[in-house]
Amino acid sequence: MPHVVVSDGTSIHYEAFGRAEGEAVLLVQGLGADSRAWLRQRRAVSRVHRGVVFDNRGVGRSDAPSGPYDLQVMADDAVAVLDVLGVESAHVIGVSMGGIIGQVLGVRHADRVRSLTLAATACHHLAWRRELLADWAALAEEKGMRAVVDVAAEWLIGPRARVRFWPVISLLGPLAVQVAPAAFRAQIDAILGFDDSSRSDLERVKAPTLLVVGSQDVLTPVGDSELLHELIPDSRLEIVTGAAHGLTMEHAGTFNRLVTRFLDEVADQP
Repeated sequence: MPHVVVSDGTSIHYEAFGRAEGEAVLLVQGLGADSRAWLRQRRAVSRVHRGVVFDNRGVGRSDAPSGPYDLQVMADDAVAVLDVLGVESAHVIGVSMGGIIGQVLGVRHADRVRSLTLAATACHHLAWRRELLADWAALAEEKGMRAVVDVAAEWLIGPRARVRFWPVISLLGPLAVQVAPAAFRAQIDAILGFDDSSRSDLERVKAPTLLVVGSQDVLTPVGDSELLHELIPDSRLEIVTGAAHGLTMEHAGTFNRLVTRFLDEVADQP
């Protein structure tokens, strides 16, 4: 399996798929998830584009160095993947923590970002969310990742979708359990360590940006995406009715249609 070794010696696993001649689409996953969580987006992306997925440090087949991690370093990991593939610029799709990494890419590596899609994400800390993430980190270390999966499911999947999507949750749950508790905490520390004041930099994002959030998202509520919409100049906001934080799974069809339509529109721009 292909890996790239970044400047601090960490090995990052990546994979390219789809149309080799298409524009690159870089997909960045959220907390505790590896690239296999993009399973329901791969076909939609690969029809026209060259998809690129990778495992954030700490998960999947990437190394898990000791923490805490830093989201700006994790954004540099993503750039290293683009570099090794010879990709000058990519459409970046980030979900949850991956959406924060996408924001960093849009600000610090603007020339590498053709467009941004930021799903179920935020650009500032809320006291209750800080406490929740800290509780998850402590639970992981005290009782293991299975306990975290059981608790987090209520925050990630909407109540109406839990029964219907239980086969998907059953598939992805074991993937989350494979994450080492120390690496899970290191990713949470990266989120909690991200500077709130950096949201003022979002006015520097030049890429056309699509914001997608579920109407029932209780972890990163609609208000978080509304704030991003206010701060990012060339942005639009799409609210998926009935979707929760795990909208890329539970409402994959709607999410994929919104994203592919957006990418088609961006392709028509000079």
